[in-house]
Amino acid sequence: MSNLHRIARANSSTGAALRALLAETPRWCSSLALVVLLFSGVQAFAQTATPPMPPASPELELRLKKLETELRCLVCQNQTLADSPAGLAGDLRREVRLLADSGKSDEEIKQHLKARYGDFVLYKPTVESKTWLLWFGPFLLLLAGAILVIVITRRTRALPAQPATLSDQEQSRAQKLLDE
Repeated sequence: MSNLHRIARANSSTGAALRALLAETPRWCSSLALVVLLFSGVQAFAQTATPPMPPASPELELRLKKLETELRCLVCQNQTLADSPAGLAGDLRREVRLLADSGKSDEEIKQHLKARYGDFVLYKPTVESKTWLLWFGPFLLLLAGAILVIVITRRTRALPAQPATLSDQEQSRAQKLLDE
């Protein structure tokens, strides 16, 4: 009989049935469960929040907000760094603040982040030879579609309209259907 059946059939209270079940389980199972619980609790302390930065001057705050709207959150991918609630976005905002505090210009900060994370970090990537397809690809596809539509419509207009010719048998059958 299984342990669950023993618990269900026990005439004693629930606590006594649980104690009986625990007494029958091997000691290594409870030790393993204790170790798993301890290690899962340690992970909660591994992720700590980044401490807040001291307040910046109003000019620096405006500059940082402008920069954060020009940079993309690497987690959210379709949000600016200023709009993203992700933890990585907070770390990137902190990095931007530290770079700005160290005296780097906006362009130097963008170049630093671009070198570290690639073109993707810029919300509006620059037009370079390697990004031409990104910038001009949609227009090329639109142009190719328009050319295809023009070619197809010209070909269909160039074909002479051919009247449908029916054989004598088809004409007599059609006439019978119409007469009915």
